[in-house]
Amino acid sequence: MSKDLLPDLLSSWEETYKKGQLTLWIFLALKDGHKYVDEIKKFIEEKSKNTIQCEEQSLYRNLRKYEHIDVVSYENRKGNKGPDRKYYFLTQIGMELLEKFIDRNINLFFNPEINNLLKK
Repeated sequence: MSKDLLPDLLSSWEETYKKGQLTLWIFLALKDGHKYVDEIKKFIEEKSKNTIQCEEQSLYRNLRKYEHIDVVSYENRKGNKGPDRKYYFLTQIGMELLEKFIDRNINLFFNPEINNLLKK
């Protein structure tokens, strides 16, 4: 394999990785507190150091899916201007789901053996 392929392979892997991480980032944003879509988007971009960017339509689509399965809900609040805004939050089930996901899939990276492999 030519080293010329490395940038393309890395980009492809990262794109797949980022799509799979969107749910985690949305849930982390909502664990941080009630947010409307623009705030969720901003949280994800800032906390991921701009490595993950998402379109509002993608966020709305995902939030509707999470509402449907009762892990996310919203409340209407007054916006700065114009109509009320939907402020999304994790339900109790959503919080438990996030905690279990982190325990099973994120905390393993803090295992000394795995952490050591990441540093090499």
